[in-house]
Amino acid sequence: MRQPLSTTRFLELQGHRLLQIGVGLFLFTSFEGFAVEYLKFPRLGLSVHTLSALCGVMLLTFGLIWEKLKLGSTAARIAFWLLVYSTLAIVAAYFLAAVWGAGNSTMALAAGAAQGTAVQESVIKVVAYSSAPTGIVSFGLILWGLRSD
Repeated sequence: MRQPLSTTRFLELQGHRLLQIGVGLFLFTSFEGFAVEYLKFPRLGLSVHTLSALCGVMLLTFGLIWEKLKLGSTAARIAFWLLVYSTLAIVAAYFLAAVWGAGNSTMALAAGAAQGTAVQESVIKVVAYSSAPTGIVSFGLILWGLRSD
């Protein structure tokens, strides 16, 4: 029978996963950079490139501090998965917008005149907007976990 992980070890493993996902985003942004000019809306492709690099840096930073959080395993699990979801969802929303040449109804500054079908715009909106509350909850838990005794 497997022994349950201590909270310290659990946070250490989650932090390591965040580092891996952050480096994975750097790898993604490296390859996506080659494809920017071939996307349906290259300006959005450049936004994806910049956003995924920023998200990679954010995840690396959180990965480095993760084991210092004063959270129980349930709160850490919630913060971790909401952070991962939020990060990947916003990158996915921008990537879909760049590939489809859509997104004006959700990300007007980045998308400019790029207007997709009603279904494309709805998918982008749902994915992008779902990243905000999940990110806010995760950031709140992380901030709470950084409290001093």
